[in-house]
Amino acid sequence: MQALHNFKTYFLRGLATLLPTILTVWIFVQLYLFIQQNVSTHINRGLVRVLSYSTPYYPYVSQDDLLVYVKNNYPAAGDDQYLLDEKINDAEVKRAARIEEAEKFWVFGPGQIAGFLIAFIGVIFVGAFLASFIGKTLWHIFEKMFTKIPFIRMVYPHIKQVTDFFLSKEKLAFSRVVAVEYPRKGSWSIAMVTGTGLSKITESQQKDFLTLLIPTSPTPFTGYVIIVPKEEVIELNMSVEEALRFTISGGVISPTIFESYAKESKPLKSEKE
Repeated sequence: MQALHNFKTYFLRGLATLLPTILTVWIFVQLYLFIQQNVSTHINRGLVRVLSYSTPYYPYVSQDDLLVYVKNNYPAAGDDQYLLDEKINDAEVKRAARIEEAEKFWVFGPGQIAGFLIAFIGVIFVGAFLASFIGKTLWHIFEKMFTKIPFIRMVYPHIKQVTDFFLSKEKLAFSRVVAVEYPRKGSWSIAMVTGTGLSKITESQQKDFLTLLIPTSPTPFTGYVIIVPKEEVIELNMSVEEALRFTISGGVISPTIFESYAKESKPLKSEKE
């Protein structure tokens, strides 16, 4: 029984150690494959056509390969020598054969990484352009026209809010973590302070307020925003990172667990010290 218990303990410990790394790698691999299939492939196909139209001899297609291409794509030419000769000498057919040959490397072979790199560099150039005055102005004009299109104006602003939340430099600042009685008296929730309330409420009530974000479990990216009097919250000796982990885990991972883990992880001092 002891051996079975040790086996279970070692297995769970190994799984807990390896799973975060495996999941992280899997997420990045899936992200790369998604970009490769939905973006890079189209860029590579465009690159192949640019190369094929700008360089009449790239890639090289032998006469035998051209003959096989014609027979595969024009079955009627297999029984008609005149049609076969006509297709073999046709410039458009030769170009199509070169495009098919080039796609073996650029779209389906090792060259497909080029599309990913071009997309990556393109995003950087777009970001640099939009950082300039001209870029900001042009984008503002485009965005204004874009949001006037029916149906799109119902979806685009909400998508933009989400992307701005995750990617914008001006992220939502969580200054500290507090506890607040929510959603009813006697029931406490973890919340992040995001502001000092609305001026209109502060002036009318003649007291200090705090704007709080109460994250939901297990996805703290969503939650409830409430405004409460400052004296009704309790300051917690907890970092924002610890509060988010506490929420994501459904309360399983508490700050006390971090403290005990940190103590166990500290190197033992030598007897001389």
